[in-house]
Amino acid sequence: MRVMVFFDLPTITDKNRHDYRKFRQFLVQEGFIMMQESVYTKIALNTSVADGIMQQVRNHKPPEGLVQMLTITEKQFQKMELVVGEEHKDVIDNDERLIIL
Repeated sequence: MRVMVFFDLPTITDKNRHDYRKFRQFLVQEGFIMMQESVYTKIALNTSVADGIMQQVRNHKPPEGLVQMLTITEKQFQKMELVVGEEHKDVIDNDERLIIL
């Protein structure tokens, strides 16, 4: 199972930028991996663990901006289609990209 976090945080003021850096640093320290800018994912062993991860994110959410979370199964994650400008042979887009801890 995966927990995906999507966020759109303001970076207009110094406080906004500080909150953005602090939230992003929290995600990295908690083991989230950046998939794209403002899209992070973390593996969870089961629904209970995923619920705990989501509660931690709620507890560290910045006061301003939008943070969204989604839980999906590994099977659903594996079905993600990677669309790029040109074909790359080094992109693993099948079951081989599954990481078992």
